[in-house]
Amino acid sequence: MDIDDILAEVDSHIVPQETRDLQELTRLWVTERSAPEILQWPETLMERIMDRIRQQIELVEMQTGNMDPKTNFRLIIIQTELERFKFLVRSFLRARIAKIDKHALYILTTHTQTSRLSSSELQYLTTHQSLLQAHYLSSFLSQFPPSLQRLDDTAGGISMIEQPDLEKAVFVRGLRDVAGPIVVEGTDTEFEMKRGDVNLAPQDGSVELPTLVVSWPGSIREFAMIDRKQLDPD
Repeated sequence: MDIDDILAEVDSHIVPQETRDLQELTRLWVTERSAPEILQWPETLMERIMDRIRQQIELVEMQTGNMDPKTNFRLIIIQTELERFKFLVRSFLRARIAKIDKHALYILTTHTQTSRLSSSELQYLTTHQSLLQAHYLSSFLSQFPPSLQRLDDTAGGISMIEQPDLEKAVFVRGLRDVAGPIVVEGTDTEFEMKRGDVNLAPQDGSVELPTLVVSWPGSIREFAMIDRKQLDPD
């Protein structure tokens, strides 16, 4: 049994908030590392997690030096849990920063992409791109004609802006039985999905799957929904 099974079978009101946050962070971490494009920044979740990390660090600092064996054992448990959260947060942020570095111009010039960034990430993106452009200009671009100095040139129908591969295939695992066949848009291909089945599907959303019964380890967009009028894609 993994995180998706727990989230699918256990009542969220029974599971403590800290456990639910850890499950959600782990899922977001896996999804972010698998998806070719940067995903929405989970602001509310990250605020709760960072507050909890700060509180645990303060508790460890206050209790350090206590000679009580029970207190020391409790501190070991707290520190172990703290390191687990810190690892997930660091790895999650590194995955997002790697995408920002690789697709900086694309994210900066695409509103749907910049809207997914946190305020710190947006500041990092603009500063990073400004420094990079200044470095290129002082190193070699200044030797070119002004018409060839643009990093976002699209002359000749060829764009210099590197974009993520949205046609990348991702793995999809069913959390519930899907009623009826699933059709791949533009083809005659169709398949059924039962709980626990794993299939490959394109990232671009050409396979319409109900979000309530499918887990996206690699993010097939947010708009694969049962009913677009009833479910909010965010």
